[in-house]
Amino acid sequence: MTSTNKCVNQKGCAYVVSVNMGYGHDRAAFALKELAYGGIIEANDYPGIPKKDKKLWLQSRKGYEAVSRLKPIPVVGDIAFAIMDKIQEIADFYPRRDLSDPNYQTRQTYYMIEKMGLGKHLIEKLSKDPKPLICTFFTAAFAAEVYDYPGDIYLQICDADMARAWVPRDPKKSRIKYFAPNGRVVERLKLYGVREGNIYHTGFPLPREVIGGLDNSICKKDLMRRICNLDPKGIFIKKYFKTIETEIGTGSCEMKKDHPLTLMFAVGGAGAQQQLAIDILSSVKSTLRRDGFVLHLMAGTKKSVAQDFMKAVTKLKLNGLLGKKLFIDYYPDRPTYFKEFSKLIRKTDIIWTKPSEMSFYCALGLPILMAPTIGSQEDFNRTWLMYIGAGIEQTDAKYTNEWLFDWIDSGGFARAAWNGYMEAPQHGAYRIEGIVTGEQMAVEELPMII
Repeated sequence: MTSTNKCVNQKGCAYVVSVNMGYGHDRAAFALKELAYGGIIEANDYPGIPKKDKKLWLQSRKGYEAVSRLKPIPVVGDIAFAIMDKIQEIADFYPRRDLSDPNYQTRQTYYMIEKMGLGKHLIEKLSKDPKPLICTFFTAAFAAEVYDYPGDIYLQICDADMARAWVPRDPKKSRIKYFAPNGRVVERLKLYGVREGNIYHTGFPLPREVIGGLDNSICKKDLMRRICNLDPKGIFIKKYFKTIETEIGTGSCEMKKDHPLTLMFAVGGAGAQQQLAIDILSSVKSTLRRDGFVLHLMAGTKKSVAQDFMKAVTKLKLNGLLGKKLFIDYYPDRPTYFKEFSKLIRKTDIIWTKPSEMSFYCALGLPILMAPTIGSQEDFNRTWLMYIGAGIEQTDAKYTNEWLFDWIDSGGFARAAWNGYMEAPQHGAYRIEGIVTGEQMAVEELPMII
């Protein structure tokens, strides 16, 4: 069952405002594209943005990406990242206590908005034809409140836990409403002083084209074909046959695979961790030369990363496999990347990536093979994935060709795929649509998974 709301079937009914810093904020926005009136708006890069605003945003983005790329470098990288991470620190959840006092990052954000005018031009522009405003980054939401945006203001949280910086200076008086991806964020928002009536437990929004409506028609088929690849010896299916048939449907366990075993390594938006991908490629090169295994190296929109991958392919003399068993996926812009990514993950069996916002894609029945984390928020994403049983920690990438296939033969990845599908929510985009439009959606209530 898909939505029949005119917001989706026509040209959108809300402004969806993101920032192109990393992929997380844009990934959430892309999943809400059906709601986006006039398309997704990049708060840091929209037509007519004042030069001073663009400069402020650019400085922030370059700083984050530079430190992220330094992270793998011993000593220097550790020190630089520790300083940045401390500023964005997520406080311990227990013991539960009042965490509503604004921190340094909050005060800095308000200084840029109130004293330097960051975001004022955009909010005044949107205020001329007000619609519900859905932001995937806090600065835009804060600016909307400061500059008296006349419509409702919503803020989508993009990780399994969140820093105080995502909550306004005076949360008890704020009218910003939050879309929480999981139960931990719901409870965290309360500790930060957000009124309970301004918190919606929606789940992270995932693209409708990989879900297939409220009955998960596409997602279910993809999951069963994936399990065929991830459980070659039938260990998982034999043990959980009745459970699978009950949930997915009679005959689901008889489906045949429609693609070779496919692994995707996805580099983050800051371009960090490409060396890890090169280590993986070196390890599995002999397996790639045989039938039954495909590797995608996802460079996203990072041309330099794609070039590094190509150098490694040439060095290992694997050029003959390009476009057949080995793919370097690079896209010229973000809209193309997100569109093609949604197509590609339907034929992907394992995603190997740092536990970023991609963690929520485990809801599709995609097991997440977790690379080392970068930042506090990713530590919490990792904890969440482990908690629901959908994430598996990588071991030494130099020996990928050994442990990866041992884990597949054991049915371990099939189990992680199933856990993700069962425990993580698929219908975040549909819940958000229902809240924004005020229309009741026939979506199940989410459990308070911490």
